[in-house]
Amino acid sequence: MLYTILMKSPRWYDYLTINLYWFGLNIRNNAVGGVFLPYLLAAFVAEDVRNTALGTIRTAGLVIAMLVQPAMGILSDRNTSRFGRRRPFIFVGVLLDLLCLAFIAVSWNYTSLLIAILLIQFTANISHGAVQGLIPDLIPEEKRGIASGIKGFMELIPLLLVSLIIARIVGNGGFTLAVMIVGGVHLLIMLLTMVLVKETPLTEKPDIPLAPTMLRVLGMLAGILAGAGGLLAGGALGGLVWLIAHFLFQSSIAPILGVGIGCAAAMTIAVGAGVWTGASATLGWQAARQNTSFIWWIVNRLFFFSALTSIQSFSLFFLMYVFQITREEAVKVNGNLFVVVGLSTLLATLPGGVLSDWFGRRKLVGISGAIGALGALVLLTTIFTPHLPFIYAAGILLGNATGLFYATSWALGVSLVPEEQAGRYLGISNLAGAGAGMVGTGIGGPVADWINRIQPGMGYFVIFGAYALLLILSVVTLKLVKEKPAPSERVN
Repeated sequence: MLYTILMKSPRWYDYLTINLYWFGLNIRNNAVGGVFLPYLLAAFVAEDVRNTALGTIRTAGLVIAMLVQPAMGILSDRNTSRFGRRRPFIFVGVLLDLLCLAFIAVSWNYTSLLIAILLIQFTANISHGAVQGLIPDLIPEEKRGIASGIKGFMELIPLLLVSLIIARIVGNGGFTLAVMIVGGVHLLIMLLTMVLVKETPLTEKPDIPLAPTMLRVLGMLAGILAGAGGLLAGGALGGLVWLIAHFLFQSSIAPILGVGIGCAAAMTIAVGAGVWTGASATLGWQAARQNTSFIWWIVNRLFFFSALTSIQSFSLFFLMYVFQITREEAVKVNGNLFVVVGLSTLLATLPGGVLSDWFGRRKLVGISGAIGALGALVLLTTIFTPHLPFIYAAGILLGNATGLFYATSWALGVSLVPEEQAGRYLGISNLAGAGAGMVGTGIGGPVADWINRIQPGMGYFVIFGAYALLLILSVVTLKLVKEKPAPSERVN
């Protein structure tokens, strides 16, 4: 087995150092996706197409991420560098990230911003694809719940810091300064990771042919095409509902009802068809059949992330509409909301990781989906009752759901993958990470803009309702994930 000495006796600080890079990565992710991108789009794009523009730019970037991340995971699985399997990819990825952040800082229109986002999606996933292998490489299975809880903490505390610091700096007119701070933190965390994480170099490459395995990464494109088929199927269903509603009601409710149901159906079908097609094409049909729980785990994550990340993506535009405020004011309010979400997330993350080792990871993942659905339903009511306390209440629920999910879902997934191919399998899990923006934002953005033209504000109501449905479906699909027993419970 390809374990290091840490597999035998991880010390308390090993849990921190192994997960340290997730902190820097998510400082960058939250700043770019949650602050920089919507802030620049609000300047570059007209109000009536902003949600569509956001969906388009995120979808284009995430197609790249969906391909690069598993490819880098495969390459890192085979890496025999004396610095270890994963850290060389982290080092190179961050250096390239810094160049892309500089490009974002000087973007002057939508096209230049699109190019910058496409580039940073490529460079960021060089490191992202590799870092996912650290926990299965260095932590024994019975301790991975705790390790994943720390990972969740390292992923989520950046949301709080970006909201408290970066969003406020941008809201006060310091956009370039904010980009420089993000780049500096990202670089510092990478250097600390290179020094503090101890990997034992791989002495020989796995006995798995590289070329066929890398070619199978293109199977992720099959998932994208299947997801597009889901969009067409959902659109056809929505069109049918539209015609029936028009015949029955003869009013403006017909297009809203048809597009709304079509939106929810398209998202649902795209998730199921996209994940199963993409995973089967990438792993091979036989491996997919042998790892059905792993694939349903990805489906669960895609339902959850499609809802949660899309709510975050549209929150700035939503606040600008509901409270009729400028983008600078909305950045500040959005920052306050993310502080509430971040604090609620942190309160749930570490306990969730510990509890998952005791009570079972699948149960807690299901609870997180139910709490998230309730939060989404509370949020959509604020369209008609635009009061900040209601928005903050929704933020508390969504934060608790996110923290619990981050702490438990990853531990569940890591237990389902072959340890000697952790980078490859967990790279495929990016069908959920990258696919979330393509499903939730890529479909939801145009739907929100289209319906808002018919009935202002109703577009947000429809897509938030669809996100609540996705969270409910994330709970339902867990029935198909068979959790492995803890090592102490297995028969030797």
